[in-house]
Amino acid sequence: MDDLKHLKLQVYSADWCPDCRRLEQWLNSQGVTYEKIDIEQVEGAAQKLEAETGKRAIPFLLVNGHTWIRGYHKELPQRFSPDVLIQELKNIP
Repeated sequence: MDDLKHLKLQVYSADWCPDCRRLEQWLNSQGVTYEKIDIEQVEGAAQKLEAETGKRAIPFLLVNGHTWIRGYHKELPQRFSPDVLIQELKNIP
């Protein structure tokens, strides 16, 4: 995942969330560096996510401190596609 190394990723998630675990396992397996922001442990994290995205769903990734993208794909049977995520990350300026 060399093409993603220039990105600063913060993953907004929670330990009880299966979609979050799926995303984090994939990121770990690919050697992608990220900071986990547990919305139940970090004060104000859930409020920031909702205020800036208009969503309460997790996981979401905050990329380079300014662009939010989904870390789940509810429209897909497996709920996560590395290809979709990589394409969205590559489209960030």
